[in-house]
Amino acid sequence: MSLKHILPLLLLALLATACSTLKESWQGTKEVAQDVGTFVNPDPEVNLDAYQFENPNQEKLARLMTPVDGPLKSMIRYVSDRDSYPDQKWIDLLFLRYPWVHSMIVVDKDGWMLDRVPEEPLKRISDPLVYEANWRSTFLQTVVDYPELGPELYVGTPYFKDADFAGLILVSVDPRTLLSFCPNPDELVLLQPGGGAWTMNHGLDTAPLKALPWKEMLEDDVAGEVEAGGERWVWIVRYVGSDPYVYATPCVKQEREDSGWLPF
Repeated sequence: MSLKHILPLLLLALLATACSTLKESWQGTKEVAQDVGTFVNPDPEVNLDAYQFENPNQEKLARLMTPVDGPLKSMIRYVSDRDSYPDQKWIDLLFLRYPWVHSMIVVDKDGWMLDRVPEEPLKRISDPLVYEANWRSTFLQTVVDYPELGPELYVGTPYFKDADFAGLILVSVDPRTLLSFCPNPDELVLLQPGGGAWTMNHGLDTAPLKALPWKEMLEDDVAGEVEAGGERWVWIVRYVGSDPYVYATPCVKQEREDSGWLPF
């Protein structure tokens, strides 16, 4: 066979070898790409059982208090973020976002009222609202007033002018209004240690709960179970600034057991 005929055959052989090599390389590349794709875009698996409560009492309290605590904390964040005299836009947005807020008051550093919305609120302040704090280190404080028409929780935050303390912004809400957000409000109690206890269950005697030594209890615990009035209660504390407020509900299981648990 002449050289003239051998060269085309050699070229065909080289092309066939190259195609085979390219095919194998491409197949390997596809497999690597698929593996990388699985790594970059994994198929997620959600374990719905991972966040279940082991204690039914904890689950009950969580379901009852979350719809109450969530809106309250949202309002508190909105109010505490303001550190200057509130303008009309801020006030309008306050009542638009939180229509259950009863009033907004602005006072100067001596306690004189400078602004009030609405100008004639349904509830009048029955006793002077006393706020004592170092407003350089305290950014939120509460006072509960007890007029004839029912309790009123006033949340106070400082505002400043030219970096100097100028006064307080006070926003008020009836704690019973917050309880109305609860899916079963007759089962939930909101309590101010050393103060009142509020529930939508008018037949419930809250005196045994209020009589508990909350000051001592809160020194060591933020949640737990306790007996009051012949009934077992599960509770958790929430702080508004440095002021404690306790959510409590009767236990589903009434066994006498130490079932301390971390706050959710």
